[in-house]
Amino acid sequence: MTVALGIDIGGTFTDVVMIDRSDGSICTAKVLTTADDPAAGVLDGIAELLAEAGYDPPEVSQVVHATTLATNLILERKGGPVAYVTTAGFGDILIIGNERKGDAEKYDLFYTKQAPIVPRRRTVDVAERTGADGSVVVPLDIEQARSSLADLLAREPVEAVAVCFLHSYANGDHERQVADIIAELNSDLYVAVSSEVWPEYRELPRACTTVMSAYVGPTVTRYIARLDEELAHQGIGARMQIMGSSGGIISAATVARRPVQLVESGPAAGVMAAAHIGQLSGIDNLISFDMGGTTAKAGLVRDGQAAIAHEFFVGGTASSGVKQINTGYPIKIPVIDLAEVGAGGGSIAYLDSGGALRVGPDSAGAEPGPVCYDRGGAQPTVTDADLVLGYLNPDFFLGGRMAIRADLAHAALAGLAEPMGLNSEEAAAGVYEVVNATMAAAVRVVTLERGIDPRDFTLLASGGAAGVHVARLAEEFGITTVVVPANPGVGSAVGLLASDVVTDHVRTQVIDSVDTDASVVEAIYTELEAVAVAEIGAEGFTADEIVLEREIDVRYRHQAHELTVPLHGCDLGRAAAAFNELYEELYGIRQADPVEFVNYRVRVIGPVPKPDWSTDEVATRPPIPLSYRPAWFSGEMADTPVYRRHTFLPGPTITGPAIIEETSSTVIIPEGWTASADRWLSLVLKPV
Repeated sequence: MTVALGIDIGGTFTDVVMIDRSDGSICTAKVLTTADDPAAGVLDGIAELLAEAGYDPPEVSQVVHATTLATNLILERKGGPVAYVTTAGFGDILIIGNERKGDAEKYDLFYTKQAPIVPRRRTVDVAERTGADGSVVVPLDIEQARSSLADLLAREPVEAVAVCFLHSYANGDHERQVADIIAELNSDLYVAVSSEVWPEYRELPRACTTVMSAYVGPTVTRYIARLDEELAHQGIGARMQIMGSSGGIISAATVARRPVQLVESGPAAGVMAAAHIGQLSGIDNLISFDMGGTTAKAGLVRDGQAAIAHEFFVGGTASSGVKQINTGYPIKIPVIDLAEVGAGGGSIAYLDSGGALRVGPDSAGAEPGPVCYDRGGAQPTVTDADLVLGYLNPDFFLGGRMAIRADLAHAALAGLAEPMGLNSEEAAAGVYEVVNATMAAAVRVVTLERGIDPRDFTLLASGGAAGVHVARLAEEFGITTVVVPANPGVGSAVGLLASDVVTDHVRTQVIDSVDTDASVVEAIYTELEAVAVAEIGAEGFTADEIVLEREIDVRYRHQAHELTVPLHGCDLGRAAAAFNELYEELYGIRQADPVEFVNYRVRVIGPVPKPDWSTDEVATRPPIPLSYRPAWFSGEMADTPVYRRHTFLPGPTITGPAIIEETSSTVIIPEGWTASADRWLSLVLKPV
């Protein structure tokens, strides 16, 4: 892997990063996302980057892609029509669900639960039953299954079928037989079966995971196949790999089997970028803050490792791994533990029915985009507000490659300001404060709501809009160190090229710790690891290169839920002790009850070379301002020094207020803060 491409499609911009691993050089490109055909923007960005850097397409040896396609299909409910096949008597499980009201709907007396992804008329109940131990309680009625499916497919136009039987995590034979029947009836249908998508117990999350895989499967697989074909047309022969929600790179073949693993593909890349920069800089505990054009994401890195959640909620009023939220659909796959809110540079500002200023979650996206883009947008956005406040340079947006109009932004903000009796700058300042408060909610979810003090962490910013807001966000939580890495506007794309190839597998079998036969547990792990190692081997890794990690879910006997702890070898006693310690840390008590082992998790890692762009240069004097312009600080517009990012080398410090510009982002240094560069050319911001 010498020349590697990282591609991240966001709601507003598509980012492309190229790293030559032989010398560590990095080139970047940022183009508007083509919403109607995302692949077109990707191809434009790659062509621009290769031409600028002077590389030929055949020199590219690795292509890694992150996309929000699966998430957007779920959030916008634009996936294909899905049929659902389940055990007789369980056809209403998706309709019943376990959704709760979000904070915004908590007191809504007229709250209406969102409709299920699969309506009841497209659900087939099949006569069959498997026990929790995998034994067949009721044999599969093949003729009834075939007749019911044929009837449904004759009257309902569907693109995909999800199959999830009771306890099929323990025995998937009935699911596989039904999948064969569906293929006989219509071989063009996309079929997802729970025992292959994610064979972990708990009926509703497993059913939702399977349904979501089927819901996004046809669109995702078509998109990846087309992009792969177009890359080959450009002369890039490298096999495309995809960022999975767990923070690891997965193969396109794995995505085809489990497309639900892309639900947090783009945000996961941002957290992995933060973890890599933390490792380079020797910072173990980080809060990753990623603000793009549509959303803002917060994730946690502790002791150098990104936190992983094993249940995630998507498609509701919030996307999060916090179980208390329960809005949307529970997804049972490993996901980087993060919180995501609808607050980005393109988020639309408006007055609600009570006259209060609101920002988001609706976004102007790339089409039409913020008003200042002059592409037909009419509603003011966060980017328009930042421009009115003087934080953005209309002549240096995307390094001057994209013209934006301050006059249009002022007019849009003036229209918002008039009903409030304010001028455009005051209204823009209000938008700035409101969006900061919205983004603070995401940081609060991954820290304070988990009993974690954010003041013990460094806040690391990525995403094109993050640098304008990150210092004020740090002030909200009393965080005293902010890091803005080089090329923050394409941070997620950089994270793609710092991530290892990973495959995850799980199996459920409840085993009591009393008189446990360790050989039974070892046999489970051996079988899982054999499958996972074969998958990693198909990506070109040898047996001596890969890393195997084991985890085990443990609970007290008679409890309903479990905690995940590392498993060293097959030392179940050590795992039980680790569970007791973690339980006491989380809940403040230590039980004396026996424990049960529930889920057995395997992660196999294929390490890739990590980029390192450190420098030994040291500056002898502070950088000199390029110019001065009016910007909003301390409640008024004041002339503020403007610097270019490339003039910052390790050593000297500047004091705010100041504005630091670069091609992919702008960083605001508020009054009372200082900024300097470290040896990785990250800007380090600290309060005086």
